[in-house]
Order: sequence, then C-alpha cells, then structure tokens
Amino acid sequence: MKNSEHTVLSRYAVIGHPVEHSLSPVIHKLFADQSGEKMSYELIDAAPAHFEEAVEHFKATGGQGLNITVPHKESAFRLSDETGPEGARAGAVNTLSFLPDGRVRGDNTDGIGIIRDLTINHNHSLAGIRILILGAGGATRGILGPLLDALPNELVIANRTIDHAHKLVKHISDDKNALPHACSFEELKGMDPFDLLINATSAGLKGEILPFPTGCAGPKSFCYDLAYSSKETPFLAWARQCSAEKTSSGWGMLVEQAAESFLIWKGFRPETGPALENTPASA
Repeated sequence: MKNSEHTVLSRYAVIGHPVEHSLSPVIHKLFADQSGEKMSYELIDAAPAHFEEAVEHFKATGGQGLNITVPHKESAFRLSDETGPEGARAGAVNTLSFLPDGRVRGDNTDGIGIIRDLTINHNHSLAGIRILILGAGGATRGILGPLLDALPNELVIANRTIDHAHKLVKHISDDKNALPHACSFEELKGMDPFDLLINATSAGLKGEILPFPTGCAGPKSFCYDLAYSSKETPFLAWARQCSAEKTSSGWGMLVEQAAESFLIWKGFRPETGPALENTPASA
C-alpha cells in the first residue's frame, strides 16, 4: 500500500486577466511528473478589481501557491507580507507562496527566467550590448534588474506614455548605475538599431499597427517577444520585416521562470529541456 502522503494533491494555479491562453498548466504537469509530485494546477481569471478577493479565496480553500501574470504583478507585490530580493527590487512579483503561519510571500522569477533563456538556451551574451525594452509595465519591472546586472553598454526603456518609463527608471536606478534611460516610442526614431529588443507590450495583439519605428531593429538585431503563441506574434512579424537576424517568443522564459517558481514551492528545480521542446505549437 502506498504511503498516503504520496496521494495528497497539492493545489497551485496561475491568475491573470485574461488567462485562458496560458500554457502554465502544461509546464507544471511536466515538472510534477519529474518530481513525482501529486499536483493540480488551475487557471484563474480575475479582473483587477477582484484580484485580492480571488487570491484570498484560493488560499482559504487549500491553495498553496500562485503564479501571477498580466495585469496583476504589482498588485501581488502589494498583497505580499514578505518579499524575496528580486521582488522587492522590481516592486512586482510573479510567484506567491502561502506560508504555514498564514503570511503571503512574494517572489519574482521573471528576471532569472529571461536571463537563463537568453544566455543558456540562446547562447546570447548580454555584456556590452545595447538593449531596448519596449513597455514599462509589470513584466518589465521583473526583468530590468537582472538585465542591468548583466552589464549591457546601454539599456533603453521605451513606452507609449513616457511618464511610466521615467517612473520605472527612477525606481530601479541607484548611484552605482547610470542605466537605464527612458524615452517614448517616437523618440526611438533616428536611433541606431539595437542588439537586443525585448517586447513587453501587448501592441498589435488586437490588430493595430505596431507603434515602434522600424529603424530600431536591423540585420544584427535579436528580437525577443515576452509573449508566446503557436503562431508568429505581431512583434516577431514586425521584426522579420525589419530583417532582424534572430527572433524568439517568450516560451523559453516562461519555462525557466516556472522552474524557479517550482523550486520555491517544492525545493526541487526540474529539468527544463522537456518543457522547452513542448513548444506552444505542439502543446
């Protein structure tokens, strides 16, 4: 007879708005299979006005942890009773853990997720290069600090509303670091093509024309979309039209950050290779 502890189903979920497109359940099932965990992993759609209520309900009904996606990462930070260093630095979290004493801990694994994907999975060096991040929301908050730690020569945050970009620069900057710089999409005109462009916006997903000047990407650029899809995203289609040398969706980042969340929850970091091979097109 099997030990009963091996049949206890632990409950986790991803919460966002919208969230039905998320493939996080696929990834975490692969991770659970590796570790022998008996885990359920759900999708929770919660509008911003109902986010805190949804988190409290999941916690009260036996939930043990949540992944946080758009648009709730900053709200999740404010909800946390304690925060890991990357979450505190970002002012946003993508992982909540419900501790035995009832407190909520927030962590941010987005930064290590994108760094691992770029440098290990794509073998792309970040030191000394010019990086452009498009968008200044919660997703950018999570990746900005680790990207700065990689010592790029230049890092620019461009946003439709420049005030949001300036606020983020002010939040992350310190006396030791002259980076990053903030600008509007319009101000990108005339700049030389960047080595690495990271799209952290939802631009184009509703069919609208992307607001990014074509000159900021070129034949030597690597264009990376934090979004993932079974089809080419609007940003990656734009990058191809700009003759970018390389393009990638954010599938690898999603897998790597999920592995770090799994480590926080279970004390075990799964191998990411099987999930990386299980791309959205085949999931």
